[in-house]
Order: sequence, then structure tokens, then C-alpha cells
Amino acid sequence: MPPTPSRSAIVRLINASQHTNCPCHGSHTVHNAHVIANQLRRLATPVEKVDREYAFEVAASNLRFGDGVTREVGMDLKNMKATKVAVFTDPNVAKLLPMKMAIESLSSQQDLPFEIFDRVITEPTEDSWREAIAWSREHDFSHFLAVGGGSVIDTAKAANLFTVYKDADLYDFINAPIGKGLAISKPLRSLIAVPTTAGTGSETTGTAILDITSKSFKTGIASRALKPTLGIVDTLNTESCPTAVHISAGLDVLFHSLESFTAIPYTERSPRPANPILRPAYQGSNPVADIFSFWALEQTVKYLPKVAKDKDNFGRVFCWHGFGNAGVHLCHGMSYPISGLNKKGPRYQHAGYLVDHPIIPHGISVALTGPAVFQFTAPSSPEKHRQALAVFKQTTPLDQSITSIPDAIASFLDGLGVPRGLEAVGYTKADVPMLVEGTLPQRHVAGEDGREHLTRMLEASLRY
Repeated sequence: MPPTPSRSAIVRLINASQHTNCPCHGSHTVHNAHVIANQLRRLATPVEKVDREYAFEVAASNLRFGDGVTREVGMDLKNMKATKVAVFTDPNVAKLLPMKMAIESLSSQQDLPFEIFDRVITEPTEDSWREAIAWSREHDFSHFLAVGGGSVIDTAKAANLFTVYKDADLYDFINAPIGKGLAISKPLRSLIAVPTTAGTGSETTGTAILDITSKSFKTGIASRALKPTLGIVDTLNTESCPTAVHISAGLDVLFHSLESFTAIPYTERSPRPANPILRPAYQGSNPVADIFSFWALEQTVKYLPKVAKDKDNFGRVFCWHGFGNAGVHLCHGMSYPISGLNKKGPRYQHAGYLVDHPIIPHGISVALTGPAVFQFTAPSSPEKHRQALAVFKQTTPLDQSITSIPDAIASFLDGLGVPRGLEAVGYTKADVPMLVEGTLPQRHVAGEDGREHLTRMLEASLRY
């Protein structure tokens, strides 16, 4: 049996992977563990008190909800005084109702020219981003409209950014240490995001993710400047979404909520930025994000199994708002090499996805390490992990019979038909070192103990 990780190791790893980034015993054990964790947290990031963060910001796009509300986007863009609109979508959504409504709305407005880019690919890459950016720069659009899932919205964000920064290279803004991670100081153009899946929450956040195929992992760009001006949440737009996509998107909601709720508190991030503009988009858990995250966890656990059985329940999984302020941590950090390496390694193709290339959908790649990750993180915030466990078990945190959050997560995933560990999608123990190396750059996961703990979590995730 591997030794139990120290609390400082847990906190350091969560802090490192947080994209900014044994729950269930008796109450006296929980209390003692919490005291020890708090003591060791102070040792994990030793800083002068004056440098400690003391503030958090609540930032999200304006959102509009309604059945058929996509039909208003033409008026919205006209109200924004658009002179030329870039419309981003993918080849599948281009044929469906969401795009039909969007194009009819745009066409109904006088003097509102638009061009359509329908070549966005699921799980965007460097090459697909560069193609979209080159197209956008050529047309010099005044406004942007994205109709699709997270891949489409993220691609539109990138096109917007690099249309404004016409001479910048892709890696100028990609997160360090992969890219330069430069700050976005110029105002970007208005972007309206119309999601057709209910999971990524890209219409609310300042993050855009891509697959760095040359390195076989994912990273992205994170800045509040990327946030869409308006998100149109139209429940009609998910009616044509395949059940497999609903489940994967719902799993993204599930782990967004779990990771955000158990993220290291914003007060423990250091050093405090010298200027508020430098405060990261993902700040750590905070009282406002906790409310959204816990509510989303409850809703997802309640309704996602129903969506898996009957997708007419699709509207119930619109519950991700608020995650964009706290951030996520280890499940998401490890998911990027899991999906990225798949193209050259296992070449797993998830059933129900209408694509012609290998794909481990984002929600699935996040879920595969869930049981092992939350076994590892539980001692860092026992009370919160116990609250989460109570949701899965449909009881209260005071129920002394609940004892294992990894088992609860595994059981929930089984009910959705999620592949049972990394081996089920084609990975072997020999692949673990590569997956560790692909995780380390996500957020300076430093030190040999970090490497060691990632290795153990990934090995534990081979099967559960």
C-alpha cells in the first residue's frame, strides 16, 4: 500500500495544477485533519503576510436564457453597431437548427454583412486555430458570433484575440511555460457565444483550450479579456445533441463543480498581484464560486443520469455558471495529456461522436482520474469533500455511514457507462510516465514528490 501523501504535498499539487488551480471519517478526525492541513498549508507556500491575497473578483459574461432566444442575435449585433460579423461553427452544427436560427436572425437585419467559418474541429489544434486566425485576420471583422460547443467558442475567442493582435504569434499568449503568457492589454472585439452543448461553460469564461499536437497535450490562453460579451443560453440548441455528447458535457460540469468547490482558497494564493489587472482569471475557491459550484454539483448528480436515459431532460444540465472564477485542478490538469496523447497512442474513438479522428471527449478524459484524484485531495479540505460525498449518497454530511468519496464517484460514473479507467481507453502502465510529463507543464507542478504523486494517481486510474 503506498504511503499516505503529506498534506503539504496535496496542497502544493492542487495549487500547482489549479488553473489559475480520507474525506469521510468521524467528525473528530475531520476536525484534526483540517487543523493539520491548515498548519501545513502555511508551510506549503511560505510568504510574507503582506503578500497574501485578500481579494477575489466575480467575472462572467452577460447571459440570456430562453427557448428560441438565438433568434435575437441579429438584433444584438445590430445594437452593438457591428459592420462585419465573423460566424464560427463546425461542420455538424452548420447543418442544424442553432445555425439556421442564427443565420435567419442575421439575415433579417439590414446592412449587417457576415461571413461563415464552418471548419472548426472538435478538440481544436494549433493548425486548426492558425487556419481560423488567418481567415479572421484577412477579413478584419468588427464582431464575432460563435455557434457551437466549447471547441467552436474557444476558436472564436482565439480568432478575436489574434485579429486585434495582428502581428502576434500564437505562442505569445498561450499560458506559460508552454508559451510566453503575455497579458492582453488591448480591448478585444465583441463576441456573442451561443452554446450547443451544456458543459464547458466557455460562453461564461475567459479561457480557450487547444491541443498542442507537437507535444501531445493540451493547454490554452486564460484572460478575462477573452470572455464573450454575451452568452445566449437557448435550450432548443441542445435538442439535436447526441446522448454521448450530453454525457461528456455533463461530466465536465460534474468535475468543474467538484474541482472548483475543493480548490485551494483564494486567500492562500501568493504572492498577491502588484496590480489588480494581473489577478488571475482562476483565483481559487471563494464564497461566491462555492455557492454556484455546490449547487451545480447537486443538479448534475440529480439530473445527469436522467439525461443518459432520456435526453429530453437536456435542459437540466445548464448549471456551470460561477466556475470561471475559482478554477479547476488535478482532474483537468491530467485530462489534457490523456486526450492529447490519444491521437498518437491508443487512438481510442469514443462511441457517439460524429468525428473521423480518434477522440477521448473532454468530459470523459476528466472523469477517468476522478476517483484517484479525490482520494488524494480529500485530506486538504475534509469538510468540503464530505459535503460532496453526501451529495452522491443523497444524505447529509452528518451521516456517519458514508465513508468513501472515490467509491461514490466510481459508482456514479458506472451508471453513465463511462470507461472504467485508463486501461479501458487503451492506456497501459508503460504510458504513465508520458502522461505525467504531459501533466507537469500545466501549472509548474514542481518537485519530485509532485511527480511521484501524479504517477501514483495515474497508476490508480488505470482501473478502478
